[in-house]
Amino acid sequence: MTEEIRLTEEQEIPLRGYTIAVTASRRREELRTAFEKRGAKVVVASTLQIMPLARDEELYRATITCIETHSDYVVGTTGIGFRGWMEAADEWGLGESLRHSLSKSQIVARGPKARGAIRASGLSEIWTPGSESMSEVIEHLRSQNISGKRIAVQLHGEPSHDVVASLQGAGATVVTVPVYRWVPPDDLNAVRTLVEATINKQIDAITFTSAPAVVGLLEVARSSGLEGPLINAMLNDVIPICVGPVCSAPLDRIGIPSVLPPRSRLGSLIRTVAEEVPKRTSKNLVAAGRHLEVRGHAVIIDDQLVELPPMPMVLLRALAQDPGKVFSRLELKHCVGNHDGGLHAVEMAVARLRMLLDEPNIIQTVVKRGYRLRCDSYAGSRVMGKDSVQPQHRRVGLQTANQSESQVKVEQANQVGSHPNDRDSKIGQGWIKNE
Repeated sequence: MTEEIRLTEEQEIPLRGYTIAVTASRRREELRTAFEKRGAKVVVASTLQIMPLARDEELYRATITCIETHSDYVVGTTGIGFRGWMEAADEWGLGESLRHSLSKSQIVARGPKARGAIRASGLSEIWTPGSESMSEVIEHLRSQNISGKRIAVQLHGEPSHDVVASLQGAGATVVTVPVYRWVPPDDLNAVRTLVEATINKQIDAITFTSAPAVVGLLEVARSSGLEGPLINAMLNDVIPICVGPVCSAPLDRIGIPSVLPPRSRLGSLIRTVAEEVPKRTSKNLVAAGRHLEVRGHAVIIDDQLVELPPMPMVLLRALAQDPGKVFSRLELKHCVGNHDGGLHAVEMAVARLRMLLDEPNIIQTVVKRGYRLRCDSYAGSRVMGKDSVQPQHRRVGLQTANQSESQVKVEQANQVGSHPNDRDSKIGQGWIKNE
């Protein structure tokens, strides 16, 4: 049943009408709650899970190495990782020995969270980069004449081959400390379902809080033969939003631009999603005297939000891409994808869409040609629009709306049959019927 919700406090529910995907493992419930509080439908599919530290034999061996062999430098990359390393060492009865050994080393913290964990362990760092980037850490260490030095690097969930190679290239011996390891999730079906929903444009934005989570999603898609369609969806229809530049690196490597918050923090990520998704994806227009704002899985009609089933929603989004343009049934069939029923399914979906919109004049039939979205005026898509606040992102996959050009198209299309009472009007070789 279609749900209608009166919007009286839009500032508090900016994500109403949108579907946000959460791929995080450790803090997935926190993200789910935050997005649901802001009105979103949330799809949770953890693409990876963390292996408990105390069960990791590789970490145990690295800990013994750091105790028995002095490290000239120690690099702490994440707060949770460094803290977990100390806790695992305590559980093994090695905590005191490890802290004593590390106290003789020069410790570098990648960011404030790692620095806080280092200090909480009774140790102290000698330097922290302002950018919180691993590349600046490497640059700093290479400037210290590290040839012949031993450096212990706390990893952050995946092998850091580039980091290791760069330090070894400067003559250092590198000991990697895998403080936590990512392993495949328990529920792979949920991830496969997320991949398919993303490809089918049923997701508006997909959030990532770690680089391994990105890699995990791509690997599941690859194993299902869907990596290409998934990449295409994230380039054109679904907004990838990452917590920071380290997280977005796997997307950067394959040319998928992503949106980054101003600060690499969970709270900043949540605010960025709430601000950027509506700005980038909503479309505003007036049709048959009604104000429409087309969102992800719903449309706001005169301040009333109407949630639509997938197929009518896909049709409405397709028609709203170019208001006033006549779309043939075959074109709309391609938009809805692999649904049974052929062209008749399109006709039935249009009929259902009209019923759900409670205003048949919004969708017009152009006899022998197809359908168009009636449009009295068009504010354009806000995808990458001029008024969009640009955080630290590199997203260029979505086109900027050209409002002046769109307005010209609408005016031309509406020169005939633009009044709600014009039941039958000629347009081109067909007749408009508002039914």
